[in-house]
Amino acid sequence: MSTPTSGAAGAEQLLKRLEWTVLRRLDGLLQGDYRTLLRGTGMDLADLREYQHHDDVRHIDWNVTARLEIPHVRVFTEDREMSAWFLLDLSPSMDFGSGEQRKRNVSAEFVAVLARMLTRHGNRVGAMLYGSGVDTVVPARGGRHHVLHLLHKLQTRPESPQAGTTKLHELLESGANLIKRRSTIFVVSDFISETGWEKPLGLLAQRHEVVAVRLLDPLELQLPDLGLIPIRDAETGEQLLVDTHDAGFRKRFARIAAQRESDLRQSLVRAGVDALELSTDDDLVNALMRFTDLRKRRSRASSGAMPAHLKRAA
Repeated sequence: MSTPTSGAAGAEQLLKRLEWTVLRRLDGLLQGDYRTLLRGTGMDLADLREYQHHDDVRHIDWNVTARLEIPHVRVFTEDREMSAWFLLDLSPSMDFGSGEQRKRNVSAEFVAVLARMLTRHGNRVGAMLYGSGVDTVVPARGGRHHVLHLLHKLQTRPESPQAGTTKLHELLESGANLIKRRSTIFVVSDFISETGWEKPLGLLAQRHEVVAVRLLDPLELQLPDLGLIPIRDAETGEQLLVDTHDAGFRKRFARIAAQRESDLRQSLVRAGVDALELSTDDDLVNALMRFTDLRKRRSRASSGAMPAHLKRAA
């Protein structure tokens, strides 16, 4: 299991490695089109008006057009200096990892890549850190030095003590109270939490562009045949001995895990947020590119595709 190097030197080492191994690859694959990855970033809907001949047809609002029977377009104002916030769940369950990486390590690498990507284009990033509660706020600022400061905060932070179950709604509600200006918000968590976070997440998404970055480990989805092993609840410290040689037990575990996955994904859809899943055995670049492809397809579907009944009418 890998552990991050502590101190300022560790933050510099991590960022340099990611700049060479991840950001350089993303530069070649995205060819500078980072706004596709961060759809809606820095754009606010300012008005709706009737379509004119010089307007971009991709900005036609087909719902309004169908209702009024007159083509209308969406008019946006662009704020070139955007702010992005990372709401980081660092509760005990984020310290789990069955291979070389823990979920906490994957979270730190994701934050480092996105924060550096944004700040080098003149934007600002901030963070709220949650352990057993929201205990640290890093104000939104720009520049590479600020990214190093944020990484230093993550790397030198002690592992969270076992303090009962995670209350993710506390992090989301704190974010809604603190972040007043429209921003892009990345909620980085494994979403192993008490219920009640769904409504605050949906309310946050009504004001901001919200992306749920969900961390997971393969062992949380399916257990291999390892014989009699102890399993410990990272949140409460409770331990159980389970017989993974029992095929029936492994099937029940997989069935419960699959149902939990389905429920979580439906909750994110109902909240109106896009989701990026990051596994501890995944490649960060590949995961980001899958997410980018999803955003491109949704962007085309929402702004560039004319409904069939309007095509016939035209």
